[in-house]
Amino acid sequence: MSKFISVLLRKLGLMKFADKIHFYILFLKTYKTRREFKRANPEVVLPPPYFLYETFNLNYFSFYNKSINTAEWLVSFFKKYKSLKNLKVLDWGCGPGRVIRHLPKVMDKTCQFYGTDYNKRYINWCSKNIPNVSFNLNKLSPPLSYENNTFDIIYGISIFTHLSKEMHYSWFNELIRVLKPGGIIFLTLHGNAFKDKLTVTEKLKFEKGNLVVKSRTKEGHRTYGAFQPASFVKELIGSNELIEHIEGKIKNNKPQQDIWIIKKT
Repeated sequence: MSKFISVLLRKLGLMKFADKIHFYILFLKTYKTRREFKRANPEVVLPPPYFLYETFNLNYFSFYNKSINTAEWLVSFFKKYKSLKNLKVLDWGCGPGRVIRHLPKVMDKTCQFYGTDYNKRYINWCSKNIPNVSFNLNKLSPPLSYENNTFDIIYGISIFTHLSKEMHYSWFNELIRVLKPGGIIFLTLHGNAFKDKLTVTEKLKFEKGNLVVKSRTKEGHRTYGAFQPASFVKELIGSNELIEHIEGKIKNNKPQQDIWIIKKT
């Protein structure tokens, strides 16, 4: 979708409607590949198609197989900073369990796994279909239903990318609350690689170090976008320790999200 059309749809309040139409078009186009996946993997239970579209894409092979790769990729970062035993790990914004469903298979059996999301349909599906993970429903705004200093690792893959400025601060503080001292937060955000997604005015704001939010649609939904320059993220982190930042690049003509890893001090 071009920037011009996107801006127009936002002004008219039609982003979610247009996105739903896009889903039905892709649903028809991917019929054969979805059927092929089911035939090749009859034992794999996947979420309803719209859940996949909202959170990733409608290619079942990509959704399932790449999610295994993503779980292994996450663990490659976790083990740089933590011994992978007796850990409590939270997937904040777990969606329909795309990544968290695989972590029990790629991490030590002494670890405990949790997933939380504000979408009741996702949590209900995950609770019924994904074993070895404890799921909880939260609201769009904090708090979470966990005690202080509960988790060793919290990760959020492209979650802040759909939240307002106010929610950035309230949610980051909440994640710090439920994280143990010395625990780590792993986040992916929209950095410099995404500047071409912005209008001229938005790009100038971003380059001055300000958060850019594309709203006029439901906050938390895939059509609600937030773009985080490095200086804003560092201010958000506050007194906590930034232990790693990898800036996203353009790969195969697609922007990659920034990786931020923060330790609670």
